[in-house]
Amino acid sequence: MNPLTITQLTAHVTSLFEQDELLRDVWVLAEVSRWTRAASGHIYFSMKDSGAVINSLMWRGNAHRHTWLPNEGDQILAHGHVTVYPERGQYQFYADEIRPAGRGQLYAQFEALKERLAAEGLFEEERKRPIPVSPRRLGIVTSQSAAALQDVLRVLRQRWPLADSVLFPTQVQGAEAPGQIVAALAAANMYTTKEGTPRDSSREDLAGLPLLFNDNGSSTFDSEPGHAWRGDGHLDTILLVRGGGSIEDLWAFNEEAVAYAVAGSNVPVVTGIGHETDFTIADFVADLRAPTPTGAAVAATPDRWEMLDGVKQTRLWLLRAGSEEVSGRRVQWRELRRRLVRSAPLRQIDLARQRLDDVEERLRRVTSNELRRRKEQLESGKARLEGLNPSGVLSRGYSIVQKSDGAVVSAPGQTSIGERLQVRSAGGAYPVQRESD
Repeated sequence: MNPLTITQLTAHVTSLFEQDELLRDVWVLAEVSRWTRAASGHIYFSMKDSGAVINSLMWRGNAHRHTWLPNEGDQILAHGHVTVYPERGQYQFYADEIRPAGRGQLYAQFEALKERLAAEGLFEEERKRPIPVSPRRLGIVTSQSAAALQDVLRVLRQRWPLADSVLFPTQVQGAEAPGQIVAALAAANMYTTKEGTPRDSSREDLAGLPLLFNDNGSSTFDSEPGHAWRGDGHLDTILLVRGGGSIEDLWAFNEEAVAYAVAGSNVPVVTGIGHETDFTIADFVADLRAPTPTGAAVAATPDRWEMLDGVKQTRLWLLRAGSEEVSGRRVQWRELRRRLVRSAPLRQIDLARQRLDDVEERLRRVTSNELRRRKEQLESGKARLEGLNPSGVLSRGYSIVQKSDGAVVSAPGQTSIGERLQVRSAGGAYPVQRESD
């Protein structure tokens, strides 16, 4: 009798797996469960059907190549090989490619278009433009009824209320969505031409214009978003956004026409389409891809509180630097004067004193001019920051309507007849009750 060690037995079983041609190159159809991404980037999961389950994993390098990865319970097609994990004496599946079951044709189209556009250079970093740091006006291309729009406006209002937001409404899924998205992007680019629009146009004439949200939420047109006139200002950045969904729901953003429209935009485009694991062709072409619609709003704007801290730090630095510069120059002047008095004849001393007086006067002028310029910069920054103060808005006659729980009312649809509300103005707060539509 020649008994085997467990290691020898496991090695023998492993060799049987590795010699089997089917197990070295196999596609399986299964349901995903226990999907876990480790800190290392490797993905551990199980694949199962009604009769069996197998432990599976995907190495980090393979995972990074995927533009789509499944969620718990998804049906998938997985390619890879089967072998033995010696430490546990278990066989498991090593996946190198995962596709959603039943969607192979869509993903084949996706990969084909992605490869062709990459060959044309549309994904190159060199052609992508920087996103403006302090935008004054943002274009938003999405559905007017989408929850993503309200999420984006909320983030913009919190982070950077100085900017206006202009909505270019479009369908974001369905057969008509690609054409409408292309048209909305074209309209957003035309908006920068500042072409005039007659001020006496009727409400019917306004129907085709984009919608303007002043201060990212407050209205300009009978408590509704106002219509934005060309000529009101140019767009600094375009946000192309929609919420999450299936690959079919997001497919409009994988269309060739949309990709070329994004690439041809004269205004930098930030995409926020679906969830963090969703990638579309538009994401690859855009100047910047954010993981979600709210992520796009964050990427397109600065944080006003961070800017305020920066202004405070700059002010302290200017005060300290100016004081140190003046003190240093004064010490140098005194030392030079002392040396001249000791070493030079009287005439040379007089000439040196005159030169020193000239230097002192120039230094005084330069220092005074520099301090004045720095002060003007600080005053300008202060004025902009005061513009952010909500009490300043109230003092100009505006009011804030709040519900009983303190939530701000930004549209009539958020209240109901008979509901008691509170109006906050510069002079104080008082209760009101909605009586009718």
